[in-house]
Amino acid sequence: MSVIFNAENFVRPNVLLIAGVDEVGRGPLVGDVVTAAVILDPNKPIEGLTDSKKLSEKKRTALAEIIKRDALAWAIGRADPSEIDELNILHATMLAMQRAVARLDIQPEHVLIDGNRVPELPIAGNAVVKGDALVPEISAASIIAKVARDQEMDELDQIHPEYGFAKHKGYPTKLHFEMLAKYGPTPHHRKSFKPVQKALGLS
Repeated sequence: MSVIFNAENFVRPNVLLIAGVDEVGRGPLVGDVVTAAVILDPNKPIEGLTDSKKLSEKKRTALAEIIKRDALAWAIGRADPSEIDELNILHATMLAMQRAVARLDIQPEHVLIDGNRVPELPIAGNAVVKGDALVPEISAASIIAKVARDQEMDELDQIHPEYGFAKHKGYPTKLHFEMLAKYGPTPHHRKSFKPVQKALGLS
């Protein structure tokens, strides 16, 4: 069974190639859950890495480009709304994390995952509670995933401007609820989520 670390008991694995993994998009009502895996280059430290939610959009976007340029490897994984509806959001998130790790060009020796669960992986791994603020590799993964998903919501906003996706990024805000009630769900909405079921007349 994997050890779950937190700030008090975290011990960095004594290996060179550590992949950090994080997700963005478990809470929204629309779109994919997006994950990222990042292996940083110890010879190219990146300043300013932290939990992506603590950074401005401008800073996140700039850091994402630096991470992509300087990391030893990075990859994105995702699970789409149909997979989320079929598996539930937790299992879909684990699947997306597995996909991100599998797509890395370099095989890590150890994986550190934000949160308190570790997906099944062929590599040793640990969960780190609030790891996105504690472990640079997880911080980098959180930034890559957040920028990627936010950009996808901006693109969806171009297709369905009436929903305001660029403003709320698909999260269950008052505006989103109002637009769901007015226009009904898009094909990109997660039909298993209660507010979407309500808009569909299923609950």
